[in-house]
Amino acid sequence: MKKLRDNVYWVGTTDWAIKYFHGFGYSTHRGTTYNSYIVKDEKIALIDGVWGPFTEEWLEKIAEVVDLAEIDYVICNHAETDHSGGFATLMQKIPHAKFFVSAKGKEHVYKQHHQEWDFQVVKTGDKISLGKNELVFVETPMLHWPDNMVTYLTGENILFSNDAFGQHYASSSIFNDEVDITEVYQEAIKYYANILTPFSKLVVKKLDEIQGFNLPVEMIAPSHGIIWRDNPMQIVEKYYHWASEYAEPTAVILYDTMWDNTEKIAHAIAKGLAAAGVDYKMHHVVKSDKNDMITDVFKAKGVIVGSPTINSRYLPTTAPVLEEIRCLKFAGKLGATFGSYGWSGESPKLLQEHLTGSKFEIVQDGLGIKFTPTEEELTKCFEFGKSFGERILAEFEKK
Repeated sequence: MKKLRDNVYWVGTTDWAIKYFHGFGYSTHRGTTYNSYIVKDEKIALIDGVWGPFTEEWLEKIAEVVDLAEIDYVICNHAETDHSGGFATLMQKIPHAKFFVSAKGKEHVYKQHHQEWDFQVVKTGDKISLGKNELVFVETPMLHWPDNMVTYLTGENILFSNDAFGQHYASSSIFNDEVDITEVYQEAIKYYANILTPFSKLVVKKLDEIQGFNLPVEMIAPSHGIIWRDNPMQIVEKYYHWASEYAEPTAVILYDTMWDNTEKIAHAIAKGLAAAGVDYKMHHVVKSDKNDMITDVFKAKGVIVGSPTINSRYLPTTAPVLEEIRCLKFAGKLGATFGSYGWSGESPKLLQEHLTGSKFEIVQDGLGIKFTPTEEELTKCFEFGKSFGERILAEFEKK
């Protein structure tokens, strides 16, 4: 238990050991937290829960603040099991409590737990009184599930934002002014890039809507990671920036290789990017973490993908990150492709088709090199990278 205000407490749990989230879909190098909050007023509200395996620890922390039987209201901002997993046990102990959810939240919670609770469906603008202060609800569908909402506590001016503005980040401290903020932002942009990118237009719309309520925000308390109490609106400003076709004047090279020839091409292209004055990241797609690659794609203006040709295709090991790129619907990116081959040489063209299908702007024809590149061919690869880098810089000169 930790105190946010005199009558507001963090009763969440810290998961130092978890290294993957969403099954094995998202890497959590720095662990995570499952944030849950108690608000004590004339009525007592519990806001959000924890993942099932942490239920007992969670209940113990709640008991440090209030007797479970004193809880009047339970607020479920999002039904995904990392937030709602502990509710089945909790609600058996407090069947009298009113359970507040969005319309979709009711459907999702019921289908996961198959229990009848005292569901209270709320929509944007609805309020409940706790006594001195109120809880105000704002629906945020598809950020990142259809059921998502946020809850605002008047008087204390705290926005309980659930997944929005959070990060998978474990720490012995809970506030942004008590931790390494560089690490926090690394995890925050990774979270946005890998989860919220497809919904960027909705992000802007909902941020505008929430700001339109003119509610003073002195603290933002998400359901993962640290709580923003020092200049809390800094993360809102970052979300606006990230949601607006975010790109830095950099490039990322994604590749796989069989007998090192494609890798040699990749390094020659990288030298060309550097000669143009463009910083870059390079990822061997098998050896690099998928979510770290996606984060670098999100940041970069230009993406260059390479693979040798095998069975008239590109290497299947490149497919997972390519499919992830397609699903995340990146906007405003430049693309190019390359690869080595022995006889047929289809990979650059097929990779280019994939990037085109992902709405990338292809700025130069794919580069194919037969077998081991000669010095002359490596020079060609260098010029390929230099030209691509110059195009990136030209895009930023337009702004």
